[in-house]
Amino acid sequence: MLRDKNLIPLSHQHQHALALCVRIDRAPDASLPEFQSEIVQMWESEIRWHFNAEEQVLFPAARLHPELVRLIDELLRDHVLIRDYVQQAREGALEPVSTRAFAAALSAHVRKEERQLFEECQRLFDPEQLARFGAELQQKLAKALGQSCAMRPPFG
Repeated sequence: MLRDKNLIPLSHQHQHALALCVRIDRAPDASLPEFQSEIVQMWESEIRWHFNAEEQVLFPAARLHPELVRLIDELLRDHVLIRDYVQQAREGALEPVSTRAFAAALSAHVRKEERQLFEECQRLFDPEQLARFGAELQQKLAKALGQSCAMRPPFG
């Protein structure tokens, strides 16, 4: 299904996260410790704001649909796990196996949101609801990231 314009800013950030995951997957074990600082940097510049926007705007709206409650609970557990990996990276404690586990967890999480949550939101929400929470997401992301890194406005 074509992505709704109101979800595109989150999808763009998903692409950035997946690019990091691919690079980690392709890296030799010896170079994996170098990714710890990049994981923390990506967390600080993008992922933490992305998670906050989802947790404050998208997830509460999706939770209003009983068929999405279980998925939202699962995605929130993913957020906790990913935050734990980021904390380990911040402490320089990620081993090669845990760096790869971080990449696998983040990649699976992104794909779950794209293939399940976003598809269901587009199916269940009317255009006005999508526009309303799309504007809220845009505002939160732009405010958090500042003008130099503000997300592009939705296509339209």
